[in-house]
Amino acid sequence: MSGDREGFPREARLTRRSEFLLLGRRGRKFYTPHFIIIRRDNDHLGQRLGVTVSSKVGNAVVRNRVKRGLREFFRRGRENFRPDQDTVIIARRGAGQLSYPAMTAELRKLVGVQRHAGPQPQ
Repeated sequence: MSGDREGFPREARLTRRSEFLLLGRRGRKFYTPHFIIIRRDNDHLGQRLGVTVSSKVGNAVVRNRVKRGLREFFRRGRENFRPDQDTVIIARRGAGQLSYPAMTAELRKLVGVQRHAGPQPQ
């Protein structure tokens, strides 16, 4: 992909296990019926996303479909995420049965809080 807004470049991803562990220990957790969202401010001054989908969600085909849906949700809704925050989305049991519109509706309830300008309470 080119350098347009629709891409999901490497600098927008959480890739190291240590980053996931730090976020799990020090991040703020939010729960939905099918997802856990963990957020924490970062020093990179950029939005980054990490996705975790375990075998409890389904087989490889189902897990990959969920991961693609979560990355697409992040890509298309970047303006709803704070620009200086790391986010990890963990899929829970049952997430594999959700359609993309149902997945985004569930996640939008939590992420939509970020739409207001100005500092957010931590």
